[in-house]
Amino acid sequence: MPVPSDLNEQVGRALAEDIGQGDLTASLIPADRCGRASVITREPAIICGVPYVEAVFHAVEPRVRIDWRVAEGDAARADQLLFTVEGPARALLTAERTALNFLQMLCATATATHELAVLLEGTNCRLLDTRKTIPGLRTAQKYAVRVGGGQNHRMGLFDGILIKENHIMAAGSIGAAVAAALASAQRAGGQVRVEVEVEDLEQLRQAIDARADIALLDNFSLAAMREAVAVNAAAHRPLELEASGGITASTIRGIAGTGVDFISVGAITKHVRAIDLSMRFEFQA
Repeated sequence: MPVPSDLNEQVGRALAEDIGQGDLTASLIPADRCGRASVITREPAIICGVPYVEAVFHAVEPRVRIDWRVAEGDAARADQLLFTVEGPARALLTAERTALNFLQMLCATATATHELAVLLEGTNCRLLDTRKTIPGLRTAQKYAVRVGGGQNHRMGLFDGILIKENHIMAAGSIGAAVAAALASAQRAGGQVRVEVEVEDLEQLRQAIDARADIALLDNFSLAAMREAVAVNAAAHRPLELEASGGITASTIRGIAGTGVDFISVGAITKHVRAIDLSMRFEFQA
């Protein structure tokens, strides 16, 4: 799977904020001392972040050698060895925290995504992420969503149009907002899709009439979603339908069963809890 084009930039920023002008503690260790470390996961996880870990260690010291025992996207069990790393002791200690920060956060995002994505298996519904990401790490987290089995919604405000309540109020109506959006999309070459957030069936009908591409069903009940799917299916030009709002593992399968095309969940990137990892060192005398 292609890694984000700004991976090295993100790694550089992370190392700069941690190391600054130099690692004062690691400098206490003799420069010629070498070491080896093993990294394990304390809990089950979908592995994500291999390219980030490698970039961190090699940015600090190109001579570091990493031996992976898992691959990107693998399901790891609790207490499983993920990789070993060898090289100058100073470099291992300096890179440790940044490498683990990336790995535990990206594993967490991929794992949270996977837990929901498997609940959609056998349906025609796809799991999407949102823009509710850790600032500065959006491409990394959206990469982890893909590793975990989800799909990416728009990357940002620049590659998709999502008309929400405030946009509708400012434009005057759904029809006016969609018309302006379609004109903007046409000027951009026609590749930008136009989505409208709707709060009831009447707004859905307006979005259909306005010829939007997607309607976001915001906090619809299951009964309302089923009715929305029926209204949309009867339209001359049906839209794709996305459900969003308070979706959990206990409700996602039922929502998919209504016939919506997508379910977007901000929690898979916003409410991540870092996977518990441990790095154990051995140093040569």
